Amino acid sequence: MNDIEERLKNAKVLLEADKGEAARIVLLELLKDDPDNTTALLMLGGTYFYEKKFAEAEMVYQRLILAEPGSGMLSIALFNSLWNQGRHEEAVEEIRRFILVADKVQERETLERYVEISNSLAEKATPPAKWGGLIFYKIDRK
Repeated sequence: MNDIEERLKNAKVLLEADKGEAARIVLLELLKDDPDNTTALLMLGGTYFYEKKFAEAEMVYQRLILAEPGSGMLSIALFNSLWNQGRHEEAVEEIRRFILVADKVQERETLERYVEISNSLAEKATPPAKWGGLIFYKIDRK
């Protein structure tokens, strides 16, 4: 096991022991040496999100999306980070961005989740919800 793998394993152990701050330090130090380490970035973003540090999680997910714009997992993570900050229009804009770039077959599950989110928004709003130029109507999935 090389040094980076060892540090990732150490961060995982710390996270599992509910020592988020110590894990974050390990991950940030690792990222100084290997700034594009996707695993470390994913763990760091997840740690920030779990601790409700949504602005920090957003920055990490934005960085990951630059490298992988069609990733549904990253899009959902960014959407949730924005939404939890009360930045609903930007969260909806993330849905739009993702729909434009996503592989419709490979990311079918994410697209279906976004349909569920859209339906939920539409049900809560009368008249239909409008954010970021998108209007949400309930979608019949028959």
